[in-house]
Amino acid sequence: MKCPPTHLVVMGVAGAGKSTIAEALAEALGWARAEADEFHPPSNISKMSQGVPLEDADRWPWLVGIRDWMTAKAEGGNSTVLTCSALKRSYRRLLSEANGRVAFIHLDGDASLLAERMRGREGHFMPATLLPSQLAALEPLDTSELSAGSVRLDIAHPPIQLVQTVIAALRLDADASTPTPAYISRSQTCFKGES
Repeated sequence: MKCPPTHLVVMGVAGAGKSTIAEALAEALGWARAEADEFHPPSNISKMSQGVPLEDADRWPWLVGIRDWMTAKAEGGNSTVLTCSALKRSYRRLLSEANGRVAFIHLDGDASLLAERMRGREGHFMPATLLPSQLAALEPLDTSELSAGSVRLDIAHPPIQLVQTVIAALRLDADASTPTPAYISRSQTCFKGES
């Protein structure tokens, strides 16, 4: 059974561990991976580096670029794992326009834990001072998003457990050509059990 391309968008505010979880998912599933930060134009990076929050006018071209990357991958028959804050439902609606199935993996956690993680990061352009603005902008997954196959995870749990939860909850097939880590059991069904 050949499953149509699926895109997992690992979302949440800065410090949630998006890169760690996305990397582990991509490795487990054998899927292409990208960081949304790679799609930011220099003007956005400059703003954030100076502690200036982005406005929607800054974000729309960035989100369109991400959506178009996912579509290009899907047209080539490839599933993807992508990190993207995707804080607002309007942003997620735009990303959901990509060809293939799109599921959002919301890494959520206590503000103090997020701040602690941000302070411990080295070499990242996003300062911890922007966390409050991100938390204020965050619109958590709603009932319709959750019922469509997106999931919310508590970042207090170990990364291995979070990856297991995603693969089990979405019933994802790992790429048969990719060795699967021992902590993940392969499923025989496609995303959400559809073929």
